[in-house]
Amino acid sequence: QVQLVESGGGLVQPGGSLRLSCVASGFTLDKYAIAWFRQVPGKEREGVSCLSVSDGNTYYADSVKGRFTISKDNAKNMMYLQMSSLKPGDTAVYYCATDLIPLRVGCAIRESDYGPWGQGIQVIVSS
Repeated sequence: QVQLVESGGGLVQPGGSLRLSCVASGFTLDKYAIAWFRQVPGKEREGVSCLSVSDGNTYYADSVKGRFTISKDNAKNMMYLQMSSLKPGDTAVYYCATDLIPLRVGCAIRESDYGPWGQGIQVIVSS
C-alpha cells in the first residue's frame, strides 16, 4: 500500500524551529521529486517547497525562502522540512507529497503534479 505519513508537528513559539518528517511506504522515494504544501482553514492549499530528483534543485515559496529547508534521505525512504524562524503566519496543516511522474525533470509546487499525499500534520506558531 502506497502511503506517506507525516510527523514532527506541534506548537512552537515565534522564532522557534521544527522539523517535519514524512516516511514513505509501498514505494521508494529515490525516483521522485518531493514537495511540501500547507493549508489554512478556508484557504487553498499552498505550495511551500519542492526538491527535484533530476538535478537536486530546490524551490521555495517566497514566504519561506531562507527559513525552510527541504531534504530527503533515500536510504531511510524519508523526506524532511526543516523550519526555522517560524512566524505565526506559518501556522497551517502541512502535507508531504511525491511527484506523480518518476524522474521528472525539475520540480514545481503545483498540486496537480503530486500524489500520493500524506494525511497532514498541524503546525501552530504562537506565544
